[in-house]
Amino acid sequence: MKRILVTAAFLSTALMSVAVDASLSKAKDLFEKNRRSVKYYPSIAKELANDGLYFSAIPFVKEYMMRGQSIKNKSIDIVIDSIITEVGGKQFETLPKSALNKSNAPSVRYILAKKYFRAGKYTRALSEARKVYSADHPSKPFALFMEGSIYSLQKKYKSAVLTYKKCIDAAEDHIGDTNDEDRLRQLKITRDYCIVGIPRAEFAAGKFKAAHSHYMDLSKSSHVWPEIIFEEAWTSFYLKDYNRTLGKLVTYKAPLFAYLFNPEIEILRALTFMEMCLWSDAKVVVNDFYSKYSRQATSIRNELDRVGKNFKYYYKIGKARVEGASSSNQLKDSILKAVVGDSAFGEMYQAFQQSRAELEKLNKMRKSSFKRSLAIGLRDTLIHQRNLIGAYVRRGMLDYMKKMDRAFEGMSYIKLEVLARRKAAIYDLDVSINQKRGDINNLQRTDKQYFWTFNGEFWADELGDYVFSLKSNCK
Repeated sequence: MKRILVTAAFLSTALMSVAVDASLSKAKDLFEKNRRSVKYYPSIAKELANDGLYFSAIPFVKEYMMRGQSIKNKSIDIVIDSIITEVGGKQFETLPKSALNKSNAPSVRYILAKKYFRAGKYTRALSEARKVYSADHPSKPFALFMEGSIYSLQKKYKSAVLTYKKCIDAAEDHIGDTNDEDRLRQLKITRDYCIVGIPRAEFAAGKFKAAHSHYMDLSKSSHVWPEIIFEEAWTSFYLKDYNRTLGKLVTYKAPLFAYLFNPEIEILRALTFMEMCLWSDAKVVVNDFYSKYSRQATSIRNELDRVGKNFKYYYKIGKARVEGASSSNQLKDSILKAVVGDSAFGEMYQAFQQSRAELEKLNKMRKSSFKRSLAIGLRDTLIHQRNLIGAYVRRGMLDYMKKMDRAFEGMSYIKLEVLARRKAAIYDLDVSINQKRGDINNLQRTDKQYFWTFNGEFWADELGDYVFSLKSNCK
């Protein structure tokens, strides 16, 4: 029986190998007989995709979209859709709108929606996004999330909340329909961003209590949850629950969150101490921030200016960070750790690493004009993918440096404001100066929140629910 099972497994593998070789052979025949006719490029791309050569198929799809007529053909759209699903949309986002408009593939319409969204053309973006989810395509949750984001930007908060709820339902439906790990991760992240989209819209509408409650709907096991603690802290700040704000922020000191970096955390911490008239605490936060980051930030700015748009360089430092490399600049390491820890970077980087297997496969092929054409196309595609990754790292560093600039400005304001308020307090003889640092009576909590004494115990799942018990020194 064991011998029969082994033989069956061998035959199954052999049959798959024959089918794969047949696809590659068919692609080769199509190319050699019709190399000058772009009409056959989708068929070539389809056979290459059947063989798992998705990146090798990209040049044929791009060329067809650039040179062909309108390609709103269902069978061709399916080919384009399958390839974009495997390699991601970044490879196609650089194509002009005129080329993308030739296809009705839902993944292409979603790329168009993103391009219009980034250009601030929200009406066009909504139109394209609706074409995606009207077809109940797997990209439906992503399109609904974009629609909710557009409504939020347009201050149509009720519509945003309703759309985010639809997004959650759509994501749950598609999560149950797939076993692909990468697709599951993307759907779960999108679902969770839609969950927090609801309190974000409520916060923007000034409904701080509702936002405070709905932030709790996000599971702490979510990939998204760590970055949301900061938003919860701001919600508590606007509710004047300053001790809960400080409790949320102290969570980021946990080693578990060493990969996260947000300079605005320290701004909110200093601002909270200032609102509680705890001048010395606010001053310590400000001084520590300048001492820790001032020189390192200058070094990073100089590096960005010197390197410019050398995307290969940024790919290399991103790759080095993924592999655990570090430098003498802790701020740079923190920024790069945050950038490469992002799910978008992870998807691009993983796809790039997987594409290397295609090179090995091509190297084993016999010499031919088909092999030479595939090699040239794949090389250009992989360089483009590498540069996309490098551009993403550079953009991430630039964005974080903008945050640092805002943080330094904020710290300067807080420093001056603390001096002014402290001076005013000196002349206010009725001001209360309380030297007691903490008291249980200063705690505020809702019915959803519990007080835990921590008598020798520690609950890991309570991360993010800490609260200080400081008394305000304000009058």
